[in-house]
Amino acid sequence: MRGNLHPGQLLVISFFCAIMVGTAMLTLPASSAGAPLSVVDALFTATSATCVTGLIVVDTAVDLTSFGQGVVLALIQLGGLGIMTFTSLLLLFAGRRFSFKDEEVLTESFGDMSGLAAKVIVSRLFLFVLIVEFLGALALFPVFIGDMGASRAIYTAIFHSISAFCNAGFSIFSNSLVAYRNNLWLNGVIMTLIILGGTGFVVFSDLWGSFYHWRKKRGAFKLSLHSKTVLFMTVMLIFGGAALIATLEWKNGFRGFSLGERITAALFQSVTTRTAGFNTIDIGSLTDASLFLCIILMFIGAGPGSCAGGVKTSTVAVVLALFWGRIRGFTKVSLFKRSIPDVVVNRAVAILVLSFVFTVSMTFLLLLFESHLVPHNLERQEWFLELMFEVVSAFGTVGLSTGVTPELSPLGKLILTFVMFTGRLGPLTLALALGKNRAKGEFSYAEENMMVG
Repeated sequence: MRGNLHPGQLLVISFFCAIMVGTAMLTLPASSAGAPLSVVDALFTATSATCVTGLIVVDTAVDLTSFGQGVVLALIQLGGLGIMTFTSLLLLFAGRRFSFKDEEVLTESFGDMSGLAAKVIVSRLFLFVLIVEFLGALALFPVFIGDMGASRAIYTAIFHSISAFCNAGFSIFSNSLVAYRNNLWLNGVIMTLIILGGTGFVVFSDLWGSFYHWRKKRGAFKLSLHSKTVLFMTVMLIFGGAALIATLEWKNGFRGFSLGERITAALFQSVTTRTAGFNTIDIGSLTDASLFLCIILMFIGAGPGSCAGGVKTSTVAVVLALFWGRIRGFTKVSLFKRSIPDVVVNRAVAILVLSFVFTVSMTFLLLLFESHLVPHNLERQEWFLELMFEVVSAFGTVGLSTGVTPELSPLGKLILTFVMFTGRLGPLTLALALGKNRAKGEFSYAEENMMVG
């Protein structure tokens, strides 16, 4: 049966099974500090962890026991790297050969790795993740040791290192990292882990290969088009987003901050908004303009083949290059003096359109079924913006929240659960996995012109 499944279908099934197992474990009395979680809350939490989102309906620090937090952490690590990657890792340790299907699934998860064998990809990825998360925990330990005992500090450092690298945004502090807003070291370490996890292993593999070739063979330091695009978009979005957030919140959310605190908070918010979900300021206190900016950044997301969600930086870059080329009268799309294949351009447009339609549709459903939120402390305009914020946060697997999510009805939570699942896998991957296979005899109808625009 496995051999008859499309790689996208294998990814969908593997994530679904992991979520179901996680849900079952979180409903156990051992997972809850008080009354056992309801099935809906357990499903929401398991999905949020497996899809590395970070949206919560229960307080991870208070409502879950150490066992429950351990389940969440295991799901984060499993979902961050991909269930099929762990399956491949087990095959590697068992000494079994990788099948062609294993190669296909890894390509679906991480993209083209320039002909590298699946065994090489998995071993390098595992080593990269192990080193980064270990160094991250090591760097965070001195911060926490001053506030708690050694064993608790070790656990807290490991939890936040894994959560940051996997871009999950889960924290075992009730107010996320607000209490450490002034700690430049912690802010720097968390931002570094988020960027490393959100850039994608493909890019770092390319960087290492180019550096090795440059040092050993004295050749040119040459990166692939994919790596150039992802790195360029990442730098532009981080610093561009930080500049805009600082401008919008300088006299609002950052009021009373020192100059250094304002710069750090703006950078941290720009980094975490696109993918991670940690926060050092109260998201609910942001202006409407800042919330809308965050929605745009969350929708874009980070690099493909990474732990992040969203439509991905390279997708936006290709679509922007398409628009710019059409305005200038060019028929071919190009980036960094390289032409983009039509199939890639079409896929980028399809992902962007599908993602936009999907998030708008899910926002409409929440507006339809969650009208009970209006009589609370939300005006109609705020209600619309904050529900849209929650939907895009779920789709981008970000996890930032204005505080609305815990107030949602069970149906509203199930809608967001579906959004998180779709956002982690990608709407196009999910649509192809659930749809019928392409017909063998492909054909086209007679062409006829029409007016548009």
